[in-house]
Amino acid sequence: MPERILALSRAVSSVATEKVGEIQNATKATRILALNAQIEAARAGQHGAGFAVVAQEVKSISAQIGQLTDQLTAKLNEQTAELDRLGQRLISSVRGRRLTDLALNMIEIIDRNLYERSCDVRWWATDSAVVDCLGRPDAMQIDFANKRLGVILNAYTVYLDIWVADAHGQVIANGRPDRYPHAIGSSVAQEDWFRQAMATQSGDEFVVADISRNDILNNQLVAVYATAVRENAEVNGAPIGVLGIFFDWESQSQTVVDNVRLEADEKGRTRCLLVDRHHKIIAASDRNGILSDSFALETGNEPNGNYMDSQNRTIGFALTPGYETYKGLGWYGVIVQEKAGS
Repeated sequence: MPERILALSRAVSSVATEKVGEIQNATKATRILALNAQIEAARAGQHGAGFAVVAQEVKSISAQIGQLTDQLTAKLNEQTAELDRLGQRLISSVRGRRLTDLALNMIEIIDRNLYERSCDVRWWATDSAVVDCLGRPDAMQIDFANKRLGVILNAYTVYLDIWVADAHGQVIANGRPDRYPHAIGSSVAQEDWFRQAMATQSGDEFVVADISRNDILNNQLVAVYATAVRENAEVNGAPIGVLGIFFDWESQSQTVVDNVRLEADEKGRTRCLLVDRHHKIIAASDRNGILSDSFALETGNEPNGNYMDSQNRTIGFALTPGYETYKGLGWYGVIVQEKAGS
């Protein structure tokens, strides 16, 4: 709608300029006729005196019309230029607010998704198969835990794998040993998510790692959620190991950034991004720069907003608002849009 208003104002300006030009041409022609009439009146001498007065009056009126059209042109140019500036500002404001709303919607979808992950990891850490394989880590219990984790993965397709690590950080069970055979026996003792999970104070707590690629999981992008497995599955029991769940970040986040509701003419000139708290790109609709580039986001210490950058692009952004008990990780949804026709 703002673009339509601007287009109409420019069309009106064009028509007005054209018609003023036609008036100026007619005025010039009138002046020439008046001049010719004065010349003929002068030749006629005394008999042309009355005609000379009329010719002079026509010339005077023509000059007044010329002045009026010059004033009209100046005023018209001034006001249409102001109207154009206001139209451009209106378009920028409306587009900016819309991009901010789209960015917020994008990060809210991620928040709701990751909230469920935080619930899953705390719930599954109390599963008897998980608790028992750490409490009595014999072959039978570990095999049962592998099968139980496999059942969970078949129902929750957003995960690549689930690992159970003992208190020393050695992985003793996983849900997809056939697909990821190197998981069991590997050490996660130096991983932040393992150490932080072992340090949690109760079963109500969980930890989450930054988005990263995992070598054992075929170098795929993952979001790792973890919590301590506790004695007897009690909320305040002593930690006996860690449950780590590996969210399939690449495919899930790509779906979110690829399905932002853009108009057909916007898609080719719009980039949808998710960036972490350091503004590192963790998902991108064009699939470029993931984990390798950062986006120079100018938030002005605001949780959401929009602005025009030095490249004349409109940027809309929104900080994670969190969802339910999930507070978010300081991530942003970002929409970058080139001007139409650029």
